[in-house]
Amino acid sequence: MARILSLFWPQPFLTIVSRRKPALRKMSIDSRARKVFAAAVEAVQPDAVVRQSIERKQDSVIINGHEFTLNHNLYFVGFGKAVLGMAAEAERIMGDHLVKGIISVPHGIQQTLQQHRKSHLLLKENSRIKVIEGAKHNLPDVDAQKAAEEIKHLASELTEKDLLFVLISGGGSALLPAPIPPISLQEKLDVTRRLASAGATIQELNTVRRALSVLKGGGLAHQAHPAQVVALILSDVIGDPLDLIASGPTVQSDIWPEEVLSVLERYKLLDSLPASVKHVLGRPSPRWKENKDETNKSKHVFNAVIGSNSVALKCAGRRARELGFRPVVLSLGVRGDVKSVAKLYGLLARFACSHEEPPPEIAAQMLQLGPEVGVESWDLCRTMHVLSEERKEGWGATCLLAGGEPTVELTGKGQGGRNQELALRVGVELRGLGHPPNGPVFLSGGTDGQDGPTEAAGAITDGGLYEEAQAQGLYISSFLTNNDSYTFFSRLSAGQRLLVPGLTCTNVMDVHMLLIPSIPT
Repeated sequence: MARILSLFWPQPFLTIVSRRKPALRKMSIDSRARKVFAAAVEAVQPDAVVRQSIERKQDSVIINGHEFTLNHNLYFVGFGKAVLGMAAEAERIMGDHLVKGIISVPHGIQQTLQQHRKSHLLLKENSRIKVIEGAKHNLPDVDAQKAAEEIKHLASELTEKDLLFVLISGGGSALLPAPIPPISLQEKLDVTRRLASAGATIQELNTVRRALSVLKGGGLAHQAHPAQVVALILSDVIGDPLDLIASGPTVQSDIWPEEVLSVLERYKLLDSLPASVKHVLGRPSPRWKENKDETNKSKHVFNAVIGSNSVALKCAGRRARELGFRPVVLSLGVRGDVKSVAKLYGLLARFACSHEEPPPEIAAQMLQLGPEVGVESWDLCRTMHVLSEERKEGWGATCLLAGGEPTVELTGKGQGGRNQELALRVGVELRGLGHPPNGPVFLSGGTDGQDGPTEAAGAITDGGLYEEAQAQGLYISSFLTNNDSYTFFSRLSAGQRLLVPGLTCTNVMDVHMLLIPSIPT
């Protein structure tokens, strides 16, 4: 193990956490974990990410070093769960040059924001932006299709003198349904649902969605040509792939019917396709070959990811340091089954909490398991090296951070979500490692504030979870079999371990946090 770790020396740590202030010593580990999570969510609020990404300079704006001239030529369109707040802030900054805007947002979002006293995320009464609510239950519907048609119409009327800002966040795909005629919305939904049920990957689903859509796969940017298009994107996808976020409406994607037909044939759906879908896929390829000239069209589109899981973790780490922890980011792309993810966190906790050099088999198991759940071997070796140095030199408590979006294999009909189930499984893995403040604490929370169909975003757990549950007559194995993590945490100690931040107004996937106490020297 020592030979492996010696290959991965990180840069010197910026500062060693100083002696904790008296106020921190009085604050529980649980409370500090919640504050770190809150900092992650606060960092990716829709108004905050827009405000931090746009620099107004008289009659121009600068975004990521690119300057765009404002001359009463500005238009807004947007779609996604966080877009209302993004639009409100963008209009505050550039509204004096705004001509018109249309945004597609979730059904009931304006009333919900009012009820939660989030008026700063609402448009002003004299706003030039039209709001259309749709996609009830997060599914494309007639209202969302109407919004998509109006957005398409606005974009198609723009000229080379115009500037179109496109605001995109998670949930944008369902809020921008525009099937290519003569395909109906229901026919498109049926095809994609059948593909998903057959086990198609997200890449395959997006290939088909883009081929059947007017606006996805760069379609919106195509409609807006020759206007300058600037997309501000709040990412909810691992790795921030621009072509997957809301199915990439501003990302050019050459779509060939042959590729789509190959996907449909793979899942034995070709013979049962609606006549309208067959008609569209039978047209010459690519789909925009005969349309208006778009020479150098890539110069007319600028995509900027302004909020993501990495931004959330960066701010979470800053808050962790203020609360007496040494932050270490493990990975931004944790994925895979929660059983395997929980096992990895359990191994990391045992490695970190060992008073002596941990057995080499622990490191070997982690290196074998890591790539399966999206954690590269390099990142694991780097993290193990940092934890080993902490043990040797007594650097103090550590906050191990990670982000991503694991999955749950459904075997029951209980209530819960991936974050609560992950926390429950990690709690089992931490058994025997001691109780806080001398043992590790784990938190898993969804930045959207809702983990499955529950009011909770996730939960907090530690090495005392198993005994606590036993003492209250709760048998963890039966709750896990029934995917009933929410019921478990609700009953355990009156729900004190649940993470319930309320309406967060954002979504950049999940935040995982493993708090490791100082190892006595």
